[in-house]
Amino acid sequence: VQLQASGGGLVQAGGSLRLSCAASGRTSSVYAVGWFRQAPGKVREFVAAISGSGGMTYYADSVKGRFTISRDSAKNTVYLQMNSLKPEDTAVYYCGESLYDSIDLHEYHFWGQGTQVTVSS
Repeated sequence: VQLQASGGGLVQAGGSLRLSCAASGRTSSVYAVGWFRQAPGKVREFVAAISGSGGMTYYADSVKGRFTISRDSAKNTVYLQMNSLKPEDTAVYYCGESLYDSIDLHEYHFWGQGTQVTVSS
C-alpha cells in the first residue's frame, strides 16, 4: 500500500484547507492514520490521528478546535479539515499509517513528499 497526501496550497490566515490522504494497493482501514507536519528547520511533529475504525481521534493541543480528522473507508481516504489557519501552521504535511493508535512519529510509516501548506498573514 501507499499513502498519498494532497490538498495543500496557499491560504490567508483565518482560511481553510482540506487535506486528503488516499491509500492505494489494499484496504488500510485496519491501520491508524496520522497527520504530521514539518516546518523548515524544525522536527516533524504530530498533528492528528484517527484509529482504524474511525472511532477514536487524537489531536495536538495546537490544533484542537481548529482541525478535524476523519476517514471514509469506502474511499480508503483520510481527511484533515483545517479551519482558522494561522501562519504557524505553515509546513509540509505528511500522512502515515501505524499498527497502533499512536501520536508517536516513530510508530508511523510514511510515503511520498507530503503536501505544502502555506498560511500568509
